[in-house]
Amino acid sequence: MTPLTQYGRMAEKHWREHCPKMARELEAKGQLHRMLLEAEEKTKDEMATLRTEFMTQGLTADQAHRQAWEMVREKYILLPPEES
Repeated sequence: MTPLTQYGRMAEKHWREHCPKMARELEAKGQLHRMLLEAEEKTKDEMATLRTEFMTQGLTADQAHRQAWEMVREKYILLPPEES
C-alpha cells in the first residue's frame, strides 16, 4: 500500500472529523486509501501548475506556494463539512 504524504494524512484527518459518513462509506467499500491518494495527487498536480504560473507573474517561490495552497486546498483536501 502506497504511504500517504502530508496532504493525504491531512485529508484523512479532516475527512474523518468533518465528513465522517463519507469516510466510513469509502472505508467500508475499501476505497478510502485510494481516494486519499487521488486527492493528494490532484492537489500536488494543480499546485505545481499554479506555482509555476504565479512565479512567472513575479511571485517568489514561497508566495506562489502559499497562493496555490489557498486556491486548491478546499477542492480536494479540506472538503466542506457534512450536514448533520
